[in-house]
Amino acid sequence: MSSPSHGLDEALDNLAAIAARFFTGEDLDGIQRTDATFLRPGRRIIAKNLDAPVRRSSYRAGWHRLTVRVTALAAAAGAAYGYLHHPDAADAALTYGSPAAMLATVAGGVAYRVKGRERRELLGEWVEPLHQALADPLGISEHTDPASYLHVPLHFGDDDAEIRIDLPLHLKFNRDQVAELVMQKLALQNASFSWRLAGRDPHLIVKKKDRPPTSLGLDDHGVRDLLASVPESAPLIGLGAGKKKVSVDLDHESPHVLISAGTGGGKSTILRTIACQFLHNGAQAHILDFKRISHTWARGIPGVNYCRDIADIHDALIALGAEGHRRIRLAEQLGDDVLASDPDLVGPRNVILLEEINATMAQLRRYWERTRTSDDPKTSPAIDALAEILFMGRQVRLHVLLVAQSATARALGGPEMRENFSTRILVRYTMNAWKMLVPEVTPAPKPTRHPGRVQVVLGGTARETQVLNLSEAEARGWAMAGVPGDGKPLTLSKTSPAPVSAPALEPAPAAPPADEEPPVTGEELIGLRAAQQELPGVSLAGLRWARINDPEFPHIAGQDGQEYLYHRGDLQRWARNRPAAPQS
Repeated sequence: MSSPSHGLDEALDNLAAIAARFFTGEDLDGIQRTDATFLRPGRRIIAKNLDAPVRRSSYRAGWHRLTVRVTALAAAAGAAYGYLHHPDAADAALTYGSPAAMLATVAGGVAYRVKGRERRELLGEWVEPLHQALADPLGISEHTDPASYLHVPLHFGDDDAEIRIDLPLHLKFNRDQVAELVMQKLALQNASFSWRLAGRDPHLIVKKKDRPPTSLGLDDHGVRDLLASVPESAPLIGLGAGKKKVSVDLDHESPHVLISAGTGGGKSTILRTIACQFLHNGAQAHILDFKRISHTWARGIPGVNYCRDIADIHDALIALGAEGHRRIRLAEQLGDDVLASDPDLVGPRNVILLEEINATMAQLRRYWERTRTSDDPKTSPAIDALAEILFMGRQVRLHVLLVAQSATARALGGPEMRENFSTRILVRYTMNAWKMLVPEVTPAPKPTRHPGRVQVVLGGTARETQVLNLSEAEARGWAMAGVPGDGKPLTLSKTSPAPVSAPALEPAPAAPPADEEPPVTGEELIGLRAAQQELPGVSLAGLRWARINDPEFPHIAGQDGQEYLYHRGDLQRWARNRPAAPQS
C-alpha cells in the first residue's frame, strides 16, 4: 500500500507534466496524435490505434494552442480579480452585460452558420468522400481530418481552380490509382496531375486541362465558318474541352431538348443561339413566351409565330398537335424510304420554344379551368397536345426546346413526358436537380460560376461546354441572313374557327403590296379611331406609333377614304400581345 506522501508526489508530478504540456502547446493528455510541432501545424496522424477522430486542435501549431490557452486563462483571471475587488461593478456587468453577450453569441453563431454553409456542404459532399476513398491507397489513418491534407477550393469546378493534396512521406502508393480516384470522386472530366514528391513536403496539384474557351462569340476566329458548316438538323451549342464542337442532331440523336437552369443562368441565350440557326436554314419557329419579353430579337422575322398571351399559347399548342397528326398520316402514306430521301415532304421543320414551363403549365391549367364547359375534358387539350408532340418522334419534324427552372415530373406533365428529352442542358444546377434529371451520370460535376458554362448531357455522357453567346442583334441578323423559308409560319386560322380539339392551320397572311388593296374578308373592318374605343389601355397615338414601329401590328385590310381599315380580330389579338409602347 502506497504512502500518502507517495500519492502526493505522483499528483505533483502529473500536475507539473500537465503544466509543461499547457505551455508547450501539446495535447494535455500527453498523446501526440499528429506531427504538429511548436512552430509548424500538423499534416498527418502519427498516433497508433486511435478509437476516435482526431480533433481539429491537434493539428494546430503549439504556439497557436498556447496563445488560445493563455488568452482564456487571462480572461478567467481578470474576471475573478474584478469580482473580488469590485463586486458591485461585476454584478452590474453580469446583470446588464449577460443578455447582450448572449445576443452577440447567438448572432455570431447564426452568421457563422450562414457564412460557412457552402464550406460545410463542400466538406460533406466532396472532401469527406474523397478522404474515405484515398485513406487506404495513401496509407493514412481514416481518423485523419480531411481538411488537413485535402485542400479543395470552394469553387473547384472553375477554370482557374487548383486542388492540392498533401501526400505521406513514405510515398508507398500507386499514383495511377490515386489519380483515378480523384477524377472519380471530384467528377473531373479533364485534369492535369503535377506530382511534387521531393523533400519534406510531397504533394499533388490538380488543375483543369483542355478546358472550354473562356468565352465564345460570333466574331471569334472561325465561329462564322463553323456556324455555316454545321448540318441543318444539328445546330451548334458551343465548344467543349479542346475547342471541340458540341451540338445535338435533332434528326438522329434527340428530337427535343430540355434546358434546366436557375434565374440568370442564360436560358434565353441558349434558346436564342439554337433557334436563330434553325431560322437561318429556313425552319419555322413558334415562340411560346409567357414572360412576353424573352425573345424580342425574333419579333417580325419571317417564319416566326410569337405567342405571348396564354390563350394564344393554348391555341398554338393545340394547332401544332393537330399538325403533328397530319404529318404522321402523311409520313405513313409516303413510307420511310421516301422520307429518308426527302424529309421536307412532310413539311418544313418547326421548332417550338417553350419558355418557363413551370409557370406556363400552371397558367394553361388555370386557363382551361376558366374556359372549359361541362362537356369538355378536365385535362387541358393544350397540355395533351404538348405530350403528343413529344411522343411523335423525329419524322414529323416538330422539335420542342423547353426551358424549366425546376424540371420536375409534375411541371412537365408526368415522368413519361420528361423522358422524351434525350438531350438535357444544365446550368447553375443543384445536386438535387442533377440527380433528378441525369441520375445515370455520377458523380455530378461541380457547377461552375463561369458565365456561359453549361453541361450538355446526351447518351449518358456529360460534356462541359462554353455556349455560343449571340447578342439579340447578332441572332436576328443570322436568322435573316440564311436560306429563306416561305416566311409563313403556321398560325391559327382567322377566317374559319376550328373545334378546340383540332384547330385548323394555315399560312399567316403576308403584307399586301403597297399599290394593291387587299381583299376584304367577312370579318368586320374598323379604323384606328374606332379601335381605340374597344381596346383598353391603348390610345390613338399609341396605335399610330405601333402601326409605324411594331412589325407585328396587323396589316392593312381595307381603306375608307383616307382612313386605313383593319380586321377587328387582328387588332384585338395584337392588343393582347402588344409590347409596351409610348402613349400620348
